[in-house]
Amino acid sequence: MKTDIEIAQEAKMMHIADIGKKIGIEDEYLELYGNYKAKVSQRLWEKIKDRKDGKLILVTSINPTPAGEGKSTVTVGLGQALNKLKKKVAIALREPSLGPCMGIKGGAAGGGYSQVVPMEDINLHFTGDMHAIGSAHNLLSAMIDNHIHQGNELNIDVRRITWKRAIDMNDRALREIVVGLGGKANGYPRQDGFIITVASEIMAILCLATDFKDLKERLGKIIIGYDKDDNPVTAKDLKADGAMALLLKDTIKPNLVQTLENVPAFIHGGPFANIAHGCNSIIATRYGLKLADYLVTEAGFGADLGAEKFFDIKCRYGGLKPSAAVVVATIRALKMHGGLKKDELKTESIDALEKGVENLGKHIENVQKYGIPVVVAINRFMSDTDKEIQFVKRYCNELGVEVALTEVWEKGGEGGIELAEKVIGACEKESDFKPIYELDASIEDKIRTIAREIYGADDVEFTKEAVKDLKNIEKLGFSHLPVCVAKTQYSLSDDPKLLGRPKGFNITVKSLNISAGAGFIVAMTGDILTMPGLPKAPAAEKMDIDEEGNIKGLF
Repeated sequence: MKTDIEIAQEAKMMHIADIGKKIGIEDEYLELYGNYKAKVSQRLWEKIKDRKDGKLILVTSINPTPAGEGKSTVTVGLGQALNKLKKKVAIALREPSLGPCMGIKGGAAGGGYSQVVPMEDINLHFTGDMHAIGSAHNLLSAMIDNHIHQGNELNIDVRRITWKRAIDMNDRALREIVVGLGGKANGYPRQDGFIITVASEIMAILCLATDFKDLKERLGKIIIGYDKDDNPVTAKDLKADGAMALLLKDTIKPNLVQTLENVPAFIHGGPFANIAHGCNSIIATRYGLKLADYLVTEAGFGADLGAEKFFDIKCRYGGLKPSAAVVVATIRALKMHGGLKKDELKTESIDALEKGVENLGKHIENVQKYGIPVVVAINRFMSDTDKEIQFVKRYCNELGVEVALTEVWEKGGEGGIELAEKVIGACEKESDFKPIYELDASIEDKIRTIAREIYGADDVEFTKEAVKDLKNIEKLGFSHLPVCVAKTQYSLSDDPKLLGRPKGFNITVKSLNISAGAGFIVAMTGDILTMPGLPKAPAAEKMDIDEEGNIKGLF
């Protein structure tokens, strides 16, 4: 069986200008990065902004497990299937981060015969967006320490600087560091650290900005820490916002590529879903909705994280109204949620499915709470038995939810025809979309609403530090912002070991951070790391390139 990269390297790609023409983008609005990648000019927006929006379809999933769910693969496959049904369709995905690619995942561009290409470029440096975001982030870091070294006119409290440095790599050794060592010429020594670039507030800002003016204003609002009188200090106070925006002048433009079956795909921005809001950019989504009749997009991890933040944060800021949602599940993952270990998944087990399928049921219920029609996609694996598949289908039918067996990894668009037909039907139904909470509610009430309604928690507990943070948020006037909960992706709870549909638990909020530029409050729960580490055997160990430039090992 061919690997993902072998399939991608055999792809018959069309010139990116011809891909653009498929959805009405003329050559003059494309800035080419070779033959198969392009950035879309901001000038195009003036031409298309008054067009009617197409149908917005969100692809989400159950809580992920080591068994795999294939959400990105189904997103690409659904887009290809809609194309086979002669629909004018585009896809909108996030950009992969080098850290996870080199760590565990090895690539994030779909899989099998449902991939976006050129796969190697997308997974590696692509069009330089990650580099630009990291540069803008670290420019601000450098200007903070330089300001203090040059006399500290803003009276910044060096003990309360909250802005760390960033790098697009998993590197646990950089989580906690000390900077400024080596004497007076090197500045003031202080504790610092690194986060991974996709956890940067600048990444979230890029993905939530509606235009360049909005981007620059949001950059200026970033709180880097506090002065000695407890007042917040911003990037604008440091006069860093203009130069940061300058570094992002091309990054704000959406990237256009294609799938293996030559369906147009926007890939732009990539915030983590358990730390940030886990969705591609509003700008790319808006372009896709104006240019295509159907736009298929995805949100990171399970519906308790990516979908909740897509609905409550991204749709709010972007003025978006989803037409339908797809919840992806696999028999394998549901059996893991039902108690089986990874090495037991090839064995048929209806007992494990009966327990694990409740995780799927909760995610279906959650999406329905937003007033959106739901379709379940069973992403088929070779080890799935007919009896297991029929069990999950009956479960969905008893809930009154459409369900389709999906084989897009093996068959590409052809393997998603049933899913595409049911999604088209769902899009014809009335969407009564509405966020789960109102912005004028208190931060505590917003968090409790998410915890009780989406996670199924009994209540929320706030540590002493979190209570102190809540008072600071209220004092500074940020209580009106939406909430972005940082939580484990593996469980509906804040304990990654509680699989299935746990009950009788509380969520503990340890601290709250103000992302004033992005426009949300981050509630930290569990043990969430903003700088991941590499595993014992990193995916990078199996990667290589030969003398002719052929890459292998990128899954």
